[in-house]
Amino acid sequence: MPVTTVKWVTGRQFVGLDSNNHAVVLSGEDEPNGVRPSQMLLIALAACTAYDVVEILSKKRKPLNMLKVTADGEHDSEQPWPYRKIHLNYRLSGKDLTEKAVRQAIELSEQKYCSVAATVRGVAEITTDFEILPGGPSAGVPVG
Repeated sequence: MPVTTVKWVTGRQFVGLDSNNHAVVLSGEDEPNGVRPSQMLLIALAACTAYDVVEILSKKRKPLNMLKVTADGEHDSEQPWPYRKIHLNYRLSGKDLTEKAVRQAIELSEQKYCSVAATVRGVAEITTDFEILPGGPSAGVPVG
């Protein structure tokens, strides 16, 4: 079972350590360094699904040259401000990418493999779209 640790540094700044001792700086919005914890959730979701998409497309023999996932979250206006909607936009390029392969990879990640999506799904609606950049066919296609 993974174990993480968060250590207070100073003010409203913390260092988070994963089970392999990899570090990330976290902070409140008034601190000059660090990621806000609520935005770390968006980063975690984007990273989790990006990892899956890279793996799935590689197994489909459609390797990527580039992948960028942008996560945009809408949250309640009152405390504790839970996210209610999260939109993921994928921008990718690679030889022989097809809309079908990309759509399937994103759907498999979101619905089957990404543990962060599985955790968030009960609280926030997750929507996705993608764009295949030059180097293959172009699309601005909603996925889910």
